Amino acid sequence: MARLATIRDVAARAGVSIATVSRVLNGDVPANPVTAAKVRAAAAELEFRPNRLGRGLKIARTRVLGVLIPSLSNPVFADSVGGIQAAARRAGYSVLIAATGYDAEREDAEIESLLSHRVEGLVVTVADADRSAALAKLDRSGTPYELVYNLPEATCRPAVAVDNIAAARVVVSAMIALGHRRIGMIAGRFLASDRSRQRHAGFMAALNEAGLPPGPVIEVAFDDLRLGGGFGSALTGSGRPTALFCSNDLLALAVMGALHDLGLRIPDDVSVAGFDGIGFGSLLRPSLATVVQPARAMGEAAFERLLARLDGAPPAPPLTLPFTLRHGGSLGPAPSPQP
Repeated sequence: MARLATIRDVAARAGVSIATVSRVLNGDVPANPVTAAKVRAAAAELEFRPNRLGRGLKIARTRVLGVLIPSLSNPVFADSVGGIQAAARRAGYSVLIAATGYDAEREDAEIESLLSHRVEGLVVTVADADRSAALAKLDRSGTPYELVYNLPEATCRPAVAVDNIAAARVVVSAMIALGHRRIGMIAGRFLASDRSRQRHAGFMAALNEAGLPPGPVIEVAFDDLRLGGGFGSALTGSGRPTALFCSNDLLALAVMGALHDLGLRIPDDVSVAGFDGIGFGSLLRPSLATVVQPARAMGEAAFERLLARLDGAPPAPPLTLPFTLRHGGSLGPAPSPQP
């Protein structure tokens, strides 16, 4: 693991005393503007992070881990955090949690905040695991981390996830087996989620294998589940889809509500399937058909792998856990004859 920069390193780079660095960065007393600029420039170049846990902290290990997730409101992330917290308690660790709101630009700032609290390592979910500037910074600093939900395609970053492409292919193939020939997709913004892109790839693979053209693909913001006018127009007319695959369960629930508002029956007129396996989806009537991710197990596995890194083990290759297809009542045979 690369050594983190210390206040002594900043002082040496800026050519000032440790006390001066402390005064500038802590804002204890006014400092000469030229000296302050030199200190801040040196701190930025070395990616030095002041220790917010206390100036008197002398131990090297804080037994605190950071967790970065896209949303605190999506139950699938809460389930994985529950797994992380349970495993951390068993190992005597505490957990700090931050959320990005599906905003890739916030990832670096939130990770910086966690690192400034001297977390020993991180479990993170980012927008794009192959092109994340925040992950690149962690790689350079040698800070141990494990991805959860992300499954990189072009890089070999440590990760725990399901195979999103294979899982989407399974659920769309199930729709095809039920006689659906016009299948659309409601997807979270592709720029905000590599998982959404991978699930779209699985959607396309299943349709290509069956020789079927894709129905409408509608991207929506993860934090705006009202859907838009494009949804209503895609569901009207004789050529409308008879099945909709949604890239996560919260979108699927929004779609089910919008279909009800349009006077369409589920699954008699339109079938709906989601992705995640959140618990309350099974309590609806009709219950939600969905790909079930082992979210809690993913969180526990990510923590255990991170703990091994902290104990000196090398990064492990990505770990792919099994998924299941829950056949809920929202997925039924295609209308006959299809409208």
